[in-house]
Amino acid sequence: MTDQVPFLIPAPVFDDERIPVLVGGSATAGRYMVGGAVVVIGPAGTVIIAKAGDAPGVSGVWNAEEVRLLGPAPGPVAERLMGSPRGGDEGPFPVHIAVGVGDEVLYLGTSQVSRASASDGVMTDCELRLESPLSRDSLDRVRPPLPAGDLPGLEWLRHVNGDRAAALNEFISGWYPAPTESETEEADPPTPRTASPLPDGLRQLYRLAERRPYVLGVQNRILPETRLQTDLRGEMRIFGDESQGGFFWSLLWTLDEPEVDPTVWFGEFDEEPIAEQEPLSGFLIQFSLFEASMGADHLALPRRLTAPQVELITQVLQPVPLRPFWPWVPTRFYVAPGLVMRVGSEDGEEFDAWAGATHRTALSPLADLPIDWLRFDG
Repeated sequence: MTDQVPFLIPAPVFDDERIPVLVGGSATAGRYMVGGAVVVIGPAGTVIIAKAGDAPGVSGVWNAEEVRLLGPAPGPVAERLMGSPRGGDEGPFPVHIAVGVGDEVLYLGTSQVSRASASDGVMTDCELRLESPLSRDSLDRVRPPLPAGDLPGLEWLRHVNGDRAAALNEFISGWYPAPTESETEEADPPTPRTASPLPDGLRQLYRLAERRPYVLGVQNRILPETRLQTDLRGEMRIFGDESQGGFFWSLLWTLDEPEVDPTVWFGEFDEEPIAEQEPLSGFLIQFSLFEASMGADHLALPRRLTAPQVELITQVLQPVPLRPFWPWVPTRFYVAPGLVMRVGSEDGEEFDAWAGATHRTALSPLADLPIDWLRFDG
């Protein structure tokens, strides 16, 4: 976000008199409500007027480059935003963005649809990328700063190299809000447990997943207890895999009592497995940190980093004292209240990083760093 600019308009106030000019006339324009935003569609363009803020489930500015329109959307809106991007011989239909702030409406400029989703033929959400990113001051006007509230703490860190079961329990309980009574009633019944011997770590994770199913993964996954598999040689019990089946994690399989804290083996289906550096107790903490960052609503995604940049970005965070996770791309974890960042590298020279947060204010330790962000929701 190095090309941030202020509002690129002659005047900050945007009124109904400008709408016909932008959409190509008022007589044929359609006006719709989508997730709290007004969408006006005309023969020459589209205007979206959202409210200031970024409340869950409400259309609005998400970050300095992105605006979200949250459905369900009426058919004409879906057709305009998800249909052909061309506006006849004149080129693409421009999509103008404005935001109501108090008694004023501020014009942010034009945008392009970057992603849209539909369910049963109805548009459910749409992400639009502003052609001119907002400055920090402008962003704070249309998405006012919020108090952090109760961010998940870091008390679990003190147990990582002591009572790892306590560390896992405290991290998961802090990161994932406890379900309400109504949510508990609506949840699927607990998966029946098998009589097969399992290590205590897996038993603990399955217990936590009964009320918080996301702990079994959103990118990769821990298999439900009833779907554990044995490999073709009958030597390994496969308990987790990558979402597209590219790799798996397994434990040595025995019909006797399982090891207390067994080695976790990482493998592909046509290769010899490789031991993860942490046994199951540490692996489950790392797996949970990885999935928490991947599934977070608020993200900070830098471009490829150098070693000095990694040192810069991680010095404002606390390292998780575990050996690297994932043999393919050895990965370490760094945390702050409500934030998990993973940093990995294949060669030790260039690094990939991904930070996820429970609330956008949790990303504030990273906000002023001289980092080129692909996406920054703080």
